[in-house]
Amino acid sequence: MKLLRKDRGYKWGFSNVGGVPRVKIASGADIAHLSELDPKLWTVLSCPVKGLEISDNSLKYVDADGDGRIRINDVVATSEWLTGVLKDHDLILKGSDSVDISQINVETEEGRKLYASAKQILNNLGKDGGVVTLADATDVAAIFAKTKFNGDGVIIEDSADDADEKAAIAAAVSTVGGVMDRSGVLGVDAAKIEAFYAALAAYVAWCDAAVEAPFGADTDAAIAAYNALDAKIKDFFVRSKLAAFSPDSTASLDVQTSYIQAISADNLTGKTEEIASYPIARVTGKVEIDLAEPVNPAWASQFALLKSVALKDKKALTEEDWNAVGAQFAAYTAWKNAKAGAEVEGLGIDAIRSFIAQDKKAALLELVAKDAALAEEAGNIESVNKFLHLMRDFYRLLRNFVTFYDFYDRDKKVSAIFQSGTLIIDQRACRFCMKVLDMAKHNATAAPSGMYLLYCDCTTKAKPGTLQIVAAMTVGEIGDLFVGKNALYYDNDGVEWDAVVTKIVDNPVSVGQAFWSPYRRMATTIENLISKKAAEKDAKMMEKANAQINSAPDALAKPAAPADAAAPADPAAAPAAPAAKPPFDIAKFAGIFAAIGMALGMIGSALVALFTGLAALKWWQLLMVFVGLMLMISGPSMVLAWLKLRRRSITPLLNANGWAINASSKISIPFGETLTDMAKFPKAKLKDPFARKMAAWKKWCIALFCVAVVFVGLWMFNLLAKIGLPSPLDCYKEKAKVESVEVDETVEVDETVEAPEGEGDVVSAGDAPGETI
Repeated sequence: MKLLRKDRGYKWGFSNVGGVPRVKIASGADIAHLSELDPKLWTVLSCPVKGLEISDNSLKYVDADGDGRIRINDVVATSEWLTGVLKDHDLILKGSDSVDISQINVETEEGRKLYASAKQILNNLGKDGGVVTLADATDVAAIFAKTKFNGDGVIIEDSADDADEKAAIAAAVSTVGGVMDRSGVLGVDAAKIEAFYAALAAYVAWCDAAVEAPFGADTDAAIAAYNALDAKIKDFFVRSKLAAFSPDSTASLDVQTSYIQAISADNLTGKTEEIASYPIARVTGKVEIDLAEPVNPAWASQFALLKSVALKDKKALTEEDWNAVGAQFAAYTAWKNAKAGAEVEGLGIDAIRSFIAQDKKAALLELVAKDAALAEEAGNIESVNKFLHLMRDFYRLLRNFVTFYDFYDRDKKVSAIFQSGTLIIDQRACRFCMKVLDMAKHNATAAPSGMYLLYCDCTTKAKPGTLQIVAAMTVGEIGDLFVGKNALYYDNDGVEWDAVVTKIVDNPVSVGQAFWSPYRRMATTIENLISKKAAEKDAKMMEKANAQINSAPDALAKPAAPADAAAPADPAAAPAAPAAKPPFDIAKFAGIFAAIGMALGMIGSALVALFTGLAALKWWQLLMVFVGLMLMISGPSMVLAWLKLRRRSITPLLNANGWAINASSKISIPFGETLTDMAKFPKAKLKDPFARKMAAWKKWCIALFCVAVVFVGLWMFNLLAKIGLPSPLDCYKEKAKVESVEVDETVEVDETVEAPEGEGDVVSAGDAPGETI
């Protein structure tokens, strides 16, 4: 393993990306000095080649060892090669797939080879100027279309000047198969040439060792019939021998009439396979087949052919006769089975002998050697392809490997290489979508990401197979999201996929959404409880109804007893009388009613105390109580949501896909809002003529209800006392009494009265009684 060189004093720039300081790759000099960057400062240590939204060919050139992973050393080696063959390193930042060949550094060995190959491409394509493009380098067929040799070790007809050599190449391609040449035409390499001439020689040798056919032109057909009948004929002889040994078993060994009766009503043309399983001839105990008698119709055609060719003078076929026929075919069959060079048989024996006589094998191999001698030069043309791929894609890879600039870029000119497309669901567009490479790992590590995740299976006619993705929902409500919901997914190529939600990882989406979550959970719990109780009640009623329905036929079927029927002789055998109904216990029910009344009284007292306490508060105090109550219920959920939203990170998701993340990759609340787009609607200026209209009586009922609520509120809070409608609440009644007493005590009386004679002069009404002045 090659270790990175230590920092030799290069001054790196840093910028805050995603809330974390990261190295800034902003110039060609930065790319040229990547080998000096401390590995601890890299955002990514390694990532898989699979599942990235970047050209596979470009990644192939970075992953030089082909292990399917890109590591720091791979990136550094690529940067050193690319900056070594390029004069102006800043051109890498442009991400262009075309380069003027004058920018290639010819002072290095790699640069000189690259320059020569790029120039050859332009010459082969007949292009003027010095700009070579990626399309030029990848059009291998056009580059080598006009060349006889291209260094791949494959020759085509145009590679040869001699007509016989051209014919031999064409014959080899049509028989032993061809190899695709870089020019886009099928040709042959050394291995195909050797195979072609070996097949020619083998076929001629086989033909020269031919064995005479015992029955002339009919031999092959007779052999085919013999091979088809061999097992059935031998089975017949065994059955016949067994019948001769045990005559009583003859009927069992012969075709069973019951078998034929079983299929007689069917269309027998479809029963050929079953009929073929019956014996080929009737088993009578004779160990021979009478050739004048009919045979099993499923085998009649093969038997008739063999009888006309090999059994012409026979009246009966014995086991010895059958073996003799097989012996006649043995030598010929062995020669046929030993056929060699069958791939060239289609050329005809005369053409084959002609190719052998011309013997162009050595000449063709020499042409292959000339073509292979140019392998290095042709390989340099491949280096032009590598150069242009890296010029286009390498800087983008750095923005997603050394830093996560593309992911955290608010302008979103280019998405990150791990973002695969957009999921449209529930009037939102989820911009953060990733391909799922290993669902088992995602199941184990996705939850710590802290994001609300939607896992989907996607299918389309445009591409085979099923694509698994995960999308993050970062804004909006989640009430209408559920497993099984259908959606649309658009990949980065614009291909439309049908998506189905298969799994949801539930996490807070926003603080506002968390505010209502306790109430939603409470409503869901109550709804489930009511549904459960209703289902249980319904099940009990159905069970009771079914029991009554099932017992009704028994009651109807039971005969009624005659009116004058005599009493049973044995009183002990009479059915037991039904149990006596217990007497009504008034004390028991009185206790129940008392308990219910006490409970209702306590509830009423609590409600009165609650309303009394609320009525004593001022309006702003009531508002504070309401707000405080809401915060008590929703506050913990909001705090937990805020904490989770601050900890959201894409690291667990990338880790599940095989990434080794070295730096923080959190998603802040403001940044998270940019990852999901909400639907925006214009303000409606016209009324919908087809909108549902509320009936007039419903409007009046709602209006009267609102007026009644306002009236009761004003009445309860004693705001209608001035018009003679005091509040019925005790707190307002006691307050009115206190105010009345205070008014009586503060009234001043100015009247004076004369004191009785002898009691003093004058007393004031305000003086204490009995006092004199």
